Amino acid sequence: MIPEIEKASVQNIKAFQEAKLQELLPYLKEHSTYYQRLFAGQNIDIEQIKTLEDLAKIPVTSKDDLQKYNDDFLCVPKNKIIDYVTTSGTLGDPVTFALTDKDLDRLAYNEAISFACAGVTGEDVLQLMTTIDRRFMAGLAYFLGVRKLGGGIIRVGAGIPELQWDSILKFRPTYLIVVPSFLLKLIEYAKSHDINLEESGVKGAICIGESLRNQDFTLNTLAEKITSQWDIQLFSTYASTEMNTAFTECEFQKGGHHHPELIIAEILDDHNLPVPSGKVGELTITTLGVEGMPLLRFKTGDMVTAHEEPCECGRHTKRLGPVVGRKKQMIKYKGTTLYPPAMENILNDFNEVECYVIEIYHNNIGTDEICIKIASHNKSDKFMHNIKDHFRAKLRVTPKIEFHDKKEIEAIRFPSMSRKPILVIDKRK
Repeated sequence: MIPEIEKASVQNIKAFQEAKLQELLPYLKEHSTYYQRLFAGQNIDIEQIKTLEDLAKIPVTSKDDLQKYNDDFLCVPKNKIIDYVTTSGTLGDPVTFALTDKDLDRLAYNEAISFACAGVTGEDVLQLMTTIDRRFMAGLAYFLGVRKLGGGIIRVGAGIPELQWDSILKFRPTYLIVVPSFLLKLIEYAKSHDINLEESGVKGAICIGESLRNQDFTLNTLAEKITSQWDIQLFSTYASTEMNTAFTECEFQKGGHHHPELIIAEILDDHNLPVPSGKVGELTITTLGVEGMPLLRFKTGDMVTAHEEPCECGRHTKRLGPVVGRKKQMIKYKGTTLYPPAMENILNDFNEVECYVIEIYHNNIGTDEICIKIASHNKSDKFMHNIKDHFRAKLRVTPKIEFHDKKEIEAIRFPSMSRKPILVIDKRK
């Protein structure tokens, strides 16, 4: 199930997207209060925006804009809204996204072709290990996508290894939709309850929320831990509520594939100009085919690298490498630029580390400081030195590291209203 446009030439994909852009701009000018104001205030003549390169004439939209003027992005009357979802906002309150019936169909199509990209077919059964409620788009998207693909789905929800294994052994899913670190808990439960992992029937996992790969696409520490104990295929998928679109790996696992029917993807520098091919920049997206709340040149905050060469799977679409980090979480520490995922990968090297949080703050002279709070049964000086040596070897710097009670750290990682664990606490102003 590869859409024909994804096998087209790069030139034809570009022409296709430019035609879609010509449909989007008049729609925004007619229906979006926010973009009407932007076009008028910046004297933008949308008739002059013909190519993808012309997008540079339009200012970017930030998450702060989305939060301050949330209702102004809505392009349909309230009676056309079928589903409301929320995503975290940078200014404190969540940002609301409203989806129409057409948007839900688009969401289902996106996930269906994304699952198909990873090799899932209508013959497969998938076990959903994320929430489908609490105004969470992802769980709903996975359910709709599997249904569109014609596969079966088991809606177990997050957590509870005993219930997950009960469902796996009873319904025999072939794929799991899961946060990858939770697979380690499933492995641990299976080993302690004499469950044979290799006879489970599970052949793969569609992994969300955490990175599986290094920038060269080799497995990172977390993924190596999983696959060394359970012989299953791991597929990364990257998405966000704002995008209404996913970038999912194919069987060659060299980055998440772009769906040109659904989204325009730019990789921009700090001046909102395209970065050279293969360089890290901020993913900036323009949604195509969204009816309720389409976005134009929206800066996602995620720092990524795009890979342009054709893939062995037959698609000619660009692919996004693993997220390097969130732009706002970039740390300047003792002359070194760091992002939290690099530290997470190091901590995952240690089996003795049960859980952790990374705190970032300013010291009394205004520069960045890092404190990593770790829960472990091993609180020896030797273990602490091992961790610090590993940081020096991998990152050339050593952050402050403290041992804390596991319950204390879990309380920080899972605040009452959160739908997913929080690993990074940024206290900088």
